[in-house]
Amino acid sequence: MLRQPLKARLANRAPLDLALLDEKALMACIDHSLLRPELTRAEVEAGCDLAVEWETATVCCRPADLQFVVNRLRRSVVGPTTVVGFPHGAHMSQIKEREALVAVDQGAVELDVVVNIGALRAGDLGYVRDELAGLVYAVAPTPVKVILETAYLTPEQVEAGCRVAVESRAAFVKNGTGYSPRGAEVGEIALMRRVVGNNVGVKAAGGVRTLDALLAMLAAGACRCGATATAAIGTEWRARGPEVVQTVLAGTAKAPVSSEE
Repeated sequence: MLRQPLKARLANRAPLDLALLDEKALMACIDHSLLRPELTRAEVEAGCDLAVEWETATVCCRPADLQFVVNRLRRSVVGPTTVVGFPHGAHMSQIKEREALVAVDQGAVELDVVVNIGALRAGDLGYVRDELAGLVYAVAPTPVKVILETAYLTPEQVEAGCRVAVESRAAFVKNGTGYSPRGAEVGEIALMRRVVGNNVGVKAAGGVRTLDALLAMLAAGACRCGATATAAIGTEWRARGPEVVQTVLAGTAKAPVSSEE
């Protein structure tokens, strides 16, 4: 069960008002990503400690690390989260649901679930909807973020995926795993926000490695971002200050992206 203070801290789904952004609000938009396959337990531990230091929203870890991460974060303001059906989304629906239930039992406060990408590309929206709706229902009230893996989709397929996620009562839509051919794109994040409205969250992942990149995603409508460069982003904020937001609002900030979080 999600602790009430943490539940309130993670509750926002709407776009942020960048003009009111401070360091605490900025870092609370980040899901610190610990998903790389080669990470050692010592590196996971260090990543948790970094997330606690910067007070990120969550740590998003590999499923096998979840119990360790839950224990490591227990007395912090940072929520432990994990992924389901990662990274290809092609697990059997029953396996995805069981994986999600185990994660919730172990203490995950949110779940990032990969959609069946092939089914979405094929237009089999009934299958996608049934799988997601069943999983969301099974783990309720734990919030589910639906990863669409938009690098493989047309804009029309992105829209369809967003609509299915909303119909399935998902809490968020997310562009990608961070392991597809490209990272998050500002225009795509804006499209996702237009489709889902302000009651469903939008998460950007992949290539959000600088402060300008993060702010550009937030300006486009994201309210959460996956990142590995958390310390670099926070350090850059402290060096440049809130004035950097005005650059983004003026539309002059550059947001380079690459294929990994």
